Amino acid sequence: MWRDWPDQVCAATGREGIVYSRRGYGGSESVPDARAAGRLGPDYLHREALEVLPGLLNALGIRSPVLLGHSDGGTIALLFASQMPVTASVVMAPHVIVEEKSVLAIRAVRQTYESGDLRERLRRYHADVDCAFWQWNDIWLSPSFRGLDIRPDCRRIIAPILAIQGEDDPYGTLQQIEDIAPAQGPIGRLVLPRCGHSPHRDQPERVTQSIVEFLAPLA
Repeated sequence: MWRDWPDQVCAATGREGIVYSRRGYGGSESVPDARAAGRLGPDYLHREALEVLPGLLNALGIRSPVLLGHSDGGTIALLFASQMPVTASVVMAPHVIVEEKSVLAIRAVRQTYESGDLRERLRRYHADVDCAFWQWNDIWLSPSFRGLDIRPDCRRIIAPILAIQGEDDPYGTLQQIEDIAPAQGPIGRLVLPRCGHSPHRDQPERVTQSIVEFLAPLA
């Protein structure tokens, strides 16, 4: 679903990039019985950030990366940066808390998936579309997930952060980036008018240029 935008970012910044799908998404391996035995737990973002991503980077021999994450990926990037060395983090529409606005939007998406054409549209991007959708939808609508709050983790981040949010994001308010408040590290925030949950799709040129300027002073 990222299409060629990662290539554009790499070309514009002069940096190499690796794009990966978490298990159950894209062309990655499916999760058996994703709605029961394989269901995600309320700590799934922490496990992705502090177990899966470090293992991936270690296998690839990458140290102190620039992390670029969207939505769940933005949350994962922030959690990783709170405990692991990074050069910088770029997060687009991250989730630092669970807002009622998010829950209402995700509940509405479930109805569209069950009775509309969303399932067929997503099938183009995921080898196991039901696994990809229900992993995300079930845990976000679970009462056990309502307590997600990574703001204390964000306060520990030292490396620079660029946080980007669309004003028209149906899945979160601007509080999601306003509440990223490192105690020591620098943070820049970019609020985009006429932009929804996917800044890299709604305003790719503006977002790419912002990333270029953010990373320019960094080795």
